[in-house]
Amino acid sequence: MTENMRAFRNFFLYKCLFALTFWNHVSLSVENELFTSVSNGFPKDNSDKNIKSLPLLYTNNHQSKANFDWVVLQNTTESLSLSEITNDNVKKLLALLSNFRQGSRLQNLTLTNVSVDWTALTAIFQTVWHSSIEYFNINSVTQLSNIESYNFDYSRTSMKAWTMKKVLITDLYFSQDHLYKIFADMNIAALTIAESEMIHMLCPSSDSSFRYLNFFKNDLTDLLFQNCDKLIQLETLILQRNKFESLPKVSFMTSHMKSLKYLDMSNNLLRHDAADVQCQWAESLTELDLSSNQLTDAVFECLPVNITKLDLQNNQISSVPKGMAELKSLKELNLASNRLADLPGCSGFTSLECLNTEMNLILTPSADFFQSCPRIRELQAGHNPFKCSCELQDFVRLERQSGGKLAGWPAAYMCEYPEDLRGTQLKDFHLTELACNTVLLLVTALVLTLVLVAVVAFLCIYLDVPWYLRMTWQWTQTKRRAWHNHPEEQETVLQFHAFISYSERDSLWVKNELIPNLEKGEGCVQLCQHERNFIPGKSIVENIINCIEKSYKSIFVLSPNFVQSEWCHYELYFAHHKLFSENSNSLILILLEPIPPYLIPARYHKLKALMAKRTYLEWPKERSKHALFWANLRAAISINLPMADGKSCGETD
Repeated sequence: MTENMRAFRNFFLYKCLFALTFWNHVSLSVENELFTSVSNGFPKDNSDKNIKSLPLLYTNNHQSKANFDWVVLQNTTESLSLSEITNDNVKKLLALLSNFRQGSRLQNLTLTNVSVDWTALTAIFQTVWHSSIEYFNINSVTQLSNIESYNFDYSRTSMKAWTMKKVLITDLYFSQDHLYKIFADMNIAALTIAESEMIHMLCPSSDSSFRYLNFFKNDLTDLLFQNCDKLIQLETLILQRNKFESLPKVSFMTSHMKSLKYLDMSNNLLRHDAADVQCQWAESLTELDLSSNQLTDAVFECLPVNITKLDLQNNQISSVPKGMAELKSLKELNLASNRLADLPGCSGFTSLECLNTEMNLILTPSADFFQSCPRIRELQAGHNPFKCSCELQDFVRLERQSGGKLAGWPAAYMCEYPEDLRGTQLKDFHLTELACNTVLLLVTALVLTLVLVAVVAFLCIYLDVPWYLRMTWQWTQTKRRAWHNHPEEQETVLQFHAFISYSERDSLWVKNELIPNLEKGEGCVQLCQHERNFIPGKSIVENIINCIEKSYKSIFVLSPNFVQSEWCHYELYFAHHKLFSENSNSLILILLEPIPPYLIPARYHKLKALMAKRTYLEWPKERSKHALFWANLRAAISINLPMADGKSCGETD
């Protein structure tokens, strides 16, 4: 046939189809190019053999030409779609389909919006069955009349896959066998009956050739295929969105399906609570979808032992029980949208490679997960309410070491608690090593405590703190006893110009030089000396305190001997205490001999401070300077004191 003749024949075909009022719409699908109308042109190579499909929308127009060239049509199309089939035009549909005998090119037929009685429906089924059609789809079917028994002829067919969706049965009272037997005994590879409110399906009467069954969105229950041993070649069974309730019964249903590999039981009402009920699954089953049911932790007691891919998404599982039966072949496990509080270990899944735990209740995932799951290649753990804490810090650190095994990182991993960190990505959450390492924190705290104790102890020893505490206590006790014994004496009366504090080794200078020059010289100076003014019966400390308080000044004769005397230290401390408590200028320091700094004990830090800040009188070695020394000393203690008879010192009758 020449190219011109092919073009002419195609042109004639399209013009005929366009002119017929029997058909309302025509579209041609040509390998890689879609022609939305006849006028768009012809196939590029002008060859009719490239025409793959010819969908036709039927209209109730009786002006169609009866002599349409069906021979051309059946030889040039592989797919046909018809719509709006009723009892009025079903005979014309049957006449059309009868032209597609076995051996014709038509392989795919789709009927949409079919509303016929039972007789017409079975006639369509039987005609399609004996045609060249391999894939039959019928959608939105309304069966109008009563359903009766029909002896379906299953011989001589090219059918491979039969699909029915949205079937409405208006007959409320009929024998299920009359309807379901037609489909149950079909000797084809694939059968789909979906969204049809189907409540049951019969077990085939003989060994079935079904390899694929899809009963999506019906009303099937646990009674389906119980004790049915005819589905020996079935590999895929889809029972999604039905009304199954018992997981053990589902397992018993599969026990006779020797070739079953994939089972979809998602979106049912499945439960498994009875621990004493044993499950019996098909040993060949490797993929199982149990998502969107009502399963709890007990589901792990009822699973196929050879399963490789398991979907338990959207159930009520809170943990994977320890001691469960080991699923050695399981490689993919989906536990998303459950109630898990932590990542499950892999003690029961030694071959696990992919795990999904998204949208659970995991606050702080276990940091040892990858250690317990050495074969894991991908972990999906995002969209959990993570609590950003030290424990989570370990998990974040583990992610950096995992080599990108966390799917969705970092966008799907955010802090939920505490509130001030909500929305923070885990990759941006950091805590110091000290804050998260309890042992290190305790050791650090212990070391700091020991250092603090050591420093305090050193300072106490160096500054003689215990001694000062003891002196303060004695001062307080002495004052308390004085107030208790003589409550009427609220104010101390000065009796001496000065109290003399000196070392016994310097007593000769005090007795031969200091006392004579002050008491027997000009003026009337009364000095308080411990040898003559301490009251017998009282403690030395009490006598020191009383003498200092009754004296206007306190004279300290400083020398290397002085800093070696414990009692001199007492006297200096109490005098210094009076200096600050009464805010007075009562201290007079006489440096009898130079004191090398290294001789001054550490506890004499007050003496060091006084010598550094206050002016002291230095005893001159030259005799010619003694008079000036005594004059300066008398001036420092010059004051009139009341005598016993009421007169001041220095006054005469």
